[in-house]
Amino acid sequence: MRVGRVAVCAAAGTTVLVVAMAAWRARFTAQQPTLLLRDRQGRFLGEVGATTDGEYGYWPVAELPGRVVAATMAIEDRRLRSHLGVDPLAIARAVRDNLRSGRRVSGASTLAMQVARMQHPGGRSYGRKAMEALSAVFMTLFHGRDAVLAQYLRIVPYGNRIHGIAYAARRYLDKPVEDLSWAETAFLAAIPQSPARMNPFLPLGRARAVRRGRQILDRLRDQGCLTAAEYALASAQIESLAVPPAGERPRDAMHAFLRLERHLAEPDARKAFARRPIVTTTLDLDLQQEAAWQVRKAVESWESQGARNAALVVLDRASNEVRAWVGSADYFDAAHAGAIDYTAVPRSPGSTLKPFVYALALERGAINPATILDDLDRGAGGIANADGLFLGPLLPRVALANSRNVPAVDLLARIGVDEAYAYLRDLGLHDGAEPARTFGLGLAIGGMPVTLERLVRAYTALTREGQLGELTWFQGQSTHPPRRVLSENTARQVALFLSDPMARLPSFARMGAVEYPFPVAVKTGTSSRFRDAWAVACTSRYVVSAWVGDPDYRPMHRLTGFSSAAELVKGIALVLHRDQWQGLSDFAFPSPRGFVPVRLCALTGAPATDACERVLLEWLSPSDVPHEACRAHVRLAIDTRTGRAATRHTPRPSVELRTFVNLPPRYAAWAAAAGLPAPPGPLSLGAPALQGIAAGAAPRAARLSITSPENGMRLLRDPETPPETCTLALKVAIDPPAPQVLWVVDGRPYAVVAHPYVTRWRLRPGEHVIQARLPNTPTASSPVRVFVD
Repeated sequence: MRVGRVAVCAAAGTTVLVVAMAAWRARFTAQQPTLLLRDRQGRFLGEVGATTDGEYGYWPVAELPGRVVAATMAIEDRRLRSHLGVDPLAIARAVRDNLRSGRRVSGASTLAMQVARMQHPGGRSYGRKAMEALSAVFMTLFHGRDAVLAQYLRIVPYGNRIHGIAYAARRYLDKPVEDLSWAETAFLAAIPQSPARMNPFLPLGRARAVRRGRQILDRLRDQGCLTAAEYALASAQIESLAVPPAGERPRDAMHAFLRLERHLAEPDARKAFARRPIVTTTLDLDLQQEAAWQVRKAVESWESQGARNAALVVLDRASNEVRAWVGSADYFDAAHAGAIDYTAVPRSPGSTLKPFVYALALERGAINPATILDDLDRGAGGIANADGLFLGPLLPRVALANSRNVPAVDLLARIGVDEAYAYLRDLGLHDGAEPARTFGLGLAIGGMPVTLERLVRAYTALTREGQLGELTWFQGQSTHPPRRVLSENTARQVALFLSDPMARLPSFARMGAVEYPFPVAVKTGTSSRFRDAWAVACTSRYVVSAWVGDPDYRPMHRLTGFSSAAELVKGIALVLHRDQWQGLSDFAFPSPRGFVPVRLCALTGAPATDACERVLLEWLSPSDVPHEACRAHVRLAIDTRTGRAATRHTPRPSVELRTFVNLPPRYAAWAAAAGLPAPPGPLSLGAPALQGIAAGAAPRAARLSITSPENGMRLLRDPETPPETCTLALKVAIDPPAPQVLWVVDGRPYAVVAHPYVTRWRLRPGEHVIQARLPNTPTASSPVRVFVD
């Protein structure tokens, strides 16, 4: 008796457990919908699925289209509306047919049972069949027949890792499920019967699906779902049904696709595309392929010079939309580390950060477009120009366009490293992980690594009137409103600086890689030892930026931003602006609002006179316009026989009007080296104030200031360098100028030097004090102390 009770209890417990499990399995489950990515023209770009098994689809069907419902029921479950998840008539028929044939020739699975099996796949035992049947009953009771049908149409496989009628309609026929014709509906409804054998992308599989689809049409006609005319039309259409090519993830857009995949994995993006999982990206596949091809060809041509990879980005200037994104020359090239996206690798940016230093200086009022910046000697910290030359006094436009290191470093020192570093962070160029002192004045010349992505985004502030916005990758992307990081006028001013081909002389030759047949603001950069080459070009429509270098940080063979990255950028920009090659339209960058054009002398920044030889048209705020015209360029009547000033006794044929340059004393050495003609007589010493002396004014005391070396400088001698070549330049500015200067080293006379007072002193170990004096007078400079190790 007790044994019987135990058996009954065990059976009851088992029954309860089975029922509970079946009820639990009756829940609807499905993977997150796959995102179907297309380029801005609607062309296939790729799929982003949430599954780990590589399956795609699972699009929900918001409203069940009548044609899809009819075709699915006709082929899968004709009595869906009359049973509760299990069809007794179908079971009876299947048992009869299987017994007659002696093998399994017919099944009795309803849609609900198929959903139960697809949600919890496994073997095909009678036990599992019973569990599926019980789950199907619960499923129908809990959710209703329409919900079961919708779940089936969401998760049923259609081959090629595609699940669900809605996704199949998009991938196989490129249309929404709601727009399917009777022929298309029957064609798709046939596939789940045997997805592998009815692969629409293969001719034989497509033919099988068409045959099965005709059978479905026959059933629909017999059931009265189709009129005779509809049947005839559908039968004709299914025979000529066209299936577009399968579509593959473009090889040239791998890095762009992976970047999109990361963006779309964010919760906000998933939520935005929950109802309509079609993502229209901002990429242009034609441009992407063109950009990738040009990057590959460029790397091939420069590989012998050490350039083993490159990256390129094209943005729409007005919207910040990403049009092309090439992370490497070839994603699949393991020999050149092609799988690395070099748009995201921090590298030394060379001179590409200089525009932001100038922008900050203009913004803070440290300079205006008429301010003269000195390019005379090594700048603060001993930083020199890349070409080893010095161009003398420069307007900001010329200093930036020529990418001079010395003025940029001195300007950074004037602004303050901490303030500039904070500003670069505001531009998104770094995250502040390192303190400003880590980079120091090297910020101006590429000492702080940045990524191409961060750099090109920062440059959009210059092209969008001072507003910094996020990069846009797809329509409907959630982005923060743009932030103002510069005034409109400052952004316009810097863009004008960078778009002036004349201002780039003499460092960058005309008609080279940075000159276009239409206005373009261009900046190049080259890192130390030619490890990285950069270029950014801002046109009227686009911002194009490129990096060229070696994945292992090895130096290239004298490949600069001008000779490599700028060539790459120009090739793409010319493709983007085919309609502007003739240069017939005006696409000039706008001038600052309320500013006035002023002709400035390039050497003094003062309003130019007829005597000024190099003149620039600059836009100035009315309050910044200098009041006095240039006095450095003077025209004098010269006696050609003596080279001195002509007098009233000079014969007229011997009188010639010549232009001379009379710059302040600190430019004496540079002016002499540059061969600038100095006025004869007292004026030849280079001080405008001497004109007053010549006219009888009282002389003033001279001031001497040593410009080289810096006080406190510590020097290290190279033991392998011959002693006679280990020298230090001694330079001094004297105002007003004197005929000669006496250099004194460690209290002893070293050399008497005539104008421009430059000499070299041979290095000796120890601490040394250097001073400049006027011969036979007590007038002297402050002493400068140097240390030689």
